[in-house]
Amino acid sequence: LSMSGKGGAMIQSNAKKALFAKGRLKPGVMNKTEAKYAAYLELLKQAGEVLWYAFEGMKFKLADACFYEPDFAVMLADGSMEMHEVKGAKAIFQDDAKVKIKVAAQKYPFKFKAIFPLKNNGWEVIDY
Repeated sequence: LSMSGKGGAMIQSNAKKALFAKGRLKPGVMNKTEAKYAAYLELLKQAGEVLWYAFEGMKFKLADACFYEPDFAVMLADGSMEMHEVKGAKAIFQDDAKVKIKVAAQKYPFKFKAIFPLKNNGWEVIDY
């Protein structure tokens, strides 16, 4: 949502601004949602459901000069690998990110999942 202000300047609405983080963090640094999800993965690891996980642990080439780096690479107890993309809300899961996860899911032999926090402290999972 935007509207023209005086002089043709575009003003973003506060609602849209609130959805997006104020810039990106340095590579290897988790945001609050990613840190919360890492704590959840650690609980699954202690319970024996996850053997290993790494933040920004894998990077996939999708095309020339086009890469996708999921937030978490996760090895489950059965040895299978999954790639987890963690977002603070569905509204901020942009089209370019959706395309990248879909292409990666078609090209590579791993399960790719988008993860969103629920208000009751759980996680919503979308499989690709």
